[in-house]
Amino acid sequence: MALEHRISELDTYLFAKGTHYEIYEKMGAHLAEEDGKAGTYFSVWAPNARSVSVVGDFNNWDRSAHPMQPVQQSGIWDIFVPGVKAGDLYKFAVETSQGYTVLKADPYGNQSQLRPDNASVVADIRHFDWTDQAWRKAHQEKKTESPMAIYEVHPGSWKKDPSMPGEFYNFKKLAVELADYVLEMGYTHVELIGLSEHPFDGSWGYQVSGYYAPTARYGTPADFMYFVNYMHDHGIGVILDWVPAHFPKDEFGLGRFDGTALYEHQDPRKGEHPEWGTYCFNYGRTEVSNFLVANALFWIEKFHVDGLRVDAVASMLYLDFGRSSGNWIPNEDGGNQNYEAITFLKHLNSIVAQRNPGAMMIAEESTAWPKVTGDVDDGGLGFTYKWNMGWMHDFLEYMKCDPIFRKYHQNQITFSFMYAYSENYVLVLSHDEVVHLKKSMIYKMPGTMPEKFGNLRAAYGLMMMHPGKKLLFMGQDFAQTAEWNEAKSLDWHLLEKYPEHQQLNHYYCDLLHFYQNEPALYELDDSPEGFAWINGSDAEHNMLTFCRMTKDKKNCLLCHFNFSPVAYENFQSGVLCPGTYTEVFNSNAAEYGGTGLVNSEPIEAVKESWDFKDYSIKYHLGAYGVCIFKFDYVEPKPEEPQKPARRYTKEDIHKLAGHYKKIK
Repeated sequence: MALEHRISELDTYLFAKGTHYEIYEKMGAHLAEEDGKAGTYFSVWAPNARSVSVVGDFNNWDRSAHPMQPVQQSGIWDIFVPGVKAGDLYKFAVETSQGYTVLKADPYGNQSQLRPDNASVVADIRHFDWTDQAWRKAHQEKKTESPMAIYEVHPGSWKKDPSMPGEFYNFKKLAVELADYVLEMGYTHVELIGLSEHPFDGSWGYQVSGYYAPTARYGTPADFMYFVNYMHDHGIGVILDWVPAHFPKDEFGLGRFDGTALYEHQDPRKGEHPEWGTYCFNYGRTEVSNFLVANALFWIEKFHVDGLRVDAVASMLYLDFGRSSGNWIPNEDGGNQNYEAITFLKHLNSIVAQRNPGAMMIAEESTAWPKVTGDVDDGGLGFTYKWNMGWMHDFLEYMKCDPIFRKYHQNQITFSFMYAYSENYVLVLSHDEVVHLKKSMIYKMPGTMPEKFGNLRAAYGLMMMHPGKKLLFMGQDFAQTAEWNEAKSLDWHLLEKYPEHQQLNHYYCDLLHFYQNEPALYELDDSPEGFAWINGSDAEHNMLTFCRMTKDKKNCLLCHFNFSPVAYENFQSGVLCPGTYTEVFNSNAAEYGGTGLVNSEPIEAVKESWDFKDYSIKYHLGAYGVCIFKFDYVEPKPEEPQKPARRYTKEDIHKLAGHYKKIK
């Protein structure tokens, strides 16, 4: 009888090529049956090991009880152990060529113990009853012309459950409460931080020890499947943070797996990240590349996630990233580009797009590397979106300025429009911006507390109207005052007790719904045709005015931002065309904490030149105000040509000359 669960010659061939995209179906631990006996089939890649055995609670962790056998010349070891069932603990006892033995967690394991314990757990992830077929069918293709507003969540600190180990919410409970909040607010997606298994809470999940295992902090693999399924059934997409750049040095993990630098480079100048104290993956080794590409597909295809946000892409692309002079190895041409990582990323994104056209690959890339979201065939890296870190940095620096000095920093809120369409961007205000003494969003703002809230309303207004998708970290939508702490729950009492926090939360909620309901804000996100300047140079008054356009030129938006504490009773602004301008959003509404001075009546444009436009309107503009007007674009009628002046004949000239003489 053929044993389909075992490693075959074809499996080893594809794995060695780096193209076995379902290698996780064979590697790791899988419930199986051989010779009529139920048990578990184990396999692990350790090509330089002297011997490997599987140990666990089923054999009292006896290294001699179940020695594994090498599979051909592949470097893979395997064994079938009768009686081993789901829930049993195990590790691989790897004897190195130096003669010492180390206990390793399963690189392909689907479940782990709750930290600080770190054994792998036999799991069966084959039988979950998915009900998200309608969602999956509707998202088979990329939808860059659709709105996307991401709520970035660290599940371990969104809320706490005192009844659970570590006070962590279980995925099932988290699904219900998080979906309710996300739907009420108007987010379209959640992005989960620290989902893969990791040993240290303080790493936030960015130092992964179990790439194929959802962290046990929040439940089982089936619990996480429930979470994704529940989100999809409620119309919410799920994105995971994914870390293919580096991994921790914990002895039970991937590092020096078989006594040699297997997953990492041997030379620390290429194989270690000095700033993070971690190992860097060796993308040039096909089995390592296969491990990572298959892992991306694993989350998308087995757990139905909608996309991966790829962490620290810049650290992968540059050989000298975070390294001092003399402590990095140039490429074969003497440059700092990591050719192996570039090839890996192109391969990764191509295969994901080929197998799952609707899946999103989002790059956290902080440099000016060209064509991050460009097609691989055109020399690009092939990502769907890129985090706009440049916008984030400039925007926050501007907002932190006292309004008196903002006129000297106008370029910090206008420069991003110059390159807004060079990539498919996501505008991000992420967890990284509200930790390590950087302050929460509300405390980045200058002035008194009322002024801070006014500034934050203006900031969020600009973010929502700026071209690009949106991401905001949890807690910032109700103006959490404290910096994020992964060990504590968000300060939900602020939202429950204090009107100013309730008003800010209500404001951001209305912004999100406004964003989703206005095609001008997303359907031309990847085209300059979706944007038109009115005035980006009014630095003296801390002003910014532009238009967001639709494909059919109907229901376009005129967006005005006042980043000063000065209110205007009758402010004049140029407009693109004649017609009626109807205010559809105003941050100065009383329900948001403003003065209540808004523009309740439609305004007709008049033919009075302003801002180098032929037509203009006048309206109320509050301090730190955001005013949005809706209009239909029509081409201004060309002015009727003036009648040509009378052309004089020679006879006329002679007559006039004679008349002139008579007068003299």
